[in-house]
Amino acid sequence: MKNNAFDLIVIGAGSGGIATAVRAARHGARVVVIETGTLGGTCVNVGCVPKKAMWFAAELAEAQRIARDVGFASTPGALDWHEFVGRRQRYIDNIHASYRQRFAASGIELVNARGRLLAAGRVVAGAEEFTAPHVLVATGARPLRPDVPGGDLGIDSDGFFALRAAPRRVAIVGGGYIAAELSGVLHALGSDTTLFVRRRLLREFDEEATHVLTESMRARGVDVQTGRHVVAARREHDGYALEFEAGEVARGFDELIWATGRQPNSAGLGLAEAGVGLDAQGYVVVDDRQDTPVAGVHALGDVTGRLALTPVAIAAGRKLADRLFGGEPDARLDYDGVPSVVFAHPPLATVGLSEHEARRRHGDSVRVYRVRFRPMLDALAGLEHRTLMKLVCAGSDERVVGIHLVGAGVDEMLQGFAVALKAGARKADFDATVAIHPTGSEELVLMSEPGHAFVGAAN
Repeated sequence: MKNNAFDLIVIGAGSGGIATAVRAARHGARVVVIETGTLGGTCVNVGCVPKKAMWFAAELAEAQRIARDVGFASTPGALDWHEFVGRRQRYIDNIHASYRQRFAASGIELVNARGRLLAAGRVVAGAEEFTAPHVLVATGARPLRPDVPGGDLGIDSDGFFALRAAPRRVAIVGGGYIAAELSGVLHALGSDTTLFVRRRLLREFDEEATHVLTESMRARGVDVQTGRHVVAARREHDGYALEFEAGEVARGFDELIWATGRQPNSAGLGLAEAGVGLDAQGYVVVDDRQDTPVAGVHALGDVTGRLALTPVAIAAGRKLADRLFGGEPDARLDYDGVPSVVFAHPPLATVGLSEHEARRRHGDSVRVYRVRFRPMLDALAGLEHRTLMKLVCAGSDERVVGIHLVGAGVDEMLQGFAVALKAGARKADFDATVAIHPTGSEELVLMSEPGHAFVGAAN
């Protein structure tokens, strides 16, 4: 007779669920993972991984044009989408295979069914019931379309990954990181791209950094229109048309992409019936230890609405497993100082407090250092693209509480500087660090006076 008693039941095999399951199994726990979809969840299948692949393709498209500008005898060519998508999928398939191997090596059981919580410690999946002292809900989130007439038209971010060619003229609606990223990718790959933003782009990020990104996107050719509230969409003879709050209409788009947020996958899981709290938007309510009010029921990742980033879900899951099964009763994720990158064109990288939030918390003790400069390659190519680097410091010791970067290469620069911020580095520590020349990152340790706006010798 099959033994369906486990130490941990994980509902959802996205990045957070998998990380928790593997760490718990390493601690000796008997684990079952319940999932109806493809292993890896959003990130691996319709998120970070294929997005970054498309970003690389867009970067290569731009690199072809820069190579020509600096003297290479080359003519930029169009991307062979079918060839590239095949390579992208093979990469993803390898990730799926590695997950299965890890499950097998760790003794983790995988059940292909929809899980539903019956009560604390009891989950039904298909025709079977499973029991465990701990249940983790890690079911993620999905794209949210606006509740407007025509909101069912076009595609969302999931549909973007089904494209096999760059649309001739595309409208993207939204103001978050998905909207910014898809706009840059499609423009670089040849689409005439218009981004309609209800207020300002990336409202949760440092305002100066997002202003620089918006202007940089416009300079590259993306038509970023802010203050545009879409109230309806329709299909006309020449393509999609969008109607705005003021009554204006934009029309003639071959493709329409909604990037208007995400919603949690919390419905139909028996959560409310079992006493698990959900907020007004359907996110699972948890404390700073990933616990719900129901003893033994935990949740993490996008279904909780807390910092919807893959590394955050992974880190939270590992900490949870360490606490439950690894003999670390105080283990929990510190959600402060989490670095993130928006893979726009150019990328935006940020960690810590925005200038506005720093001033709200620390008042007049805040000092801001910034530099704008033209990277060497752009200068050689005759391009006017400029990078922003910004340090937000607080207190008499000028502890660095925020780092905000916009420009080429900042996605790879930030990780080490994020360690410095997390470790409590001061501006004096940056000043005492010898620069690596010639690089863009050296500007972060060469800033002098607050508000400094030196534009560099390459200008």
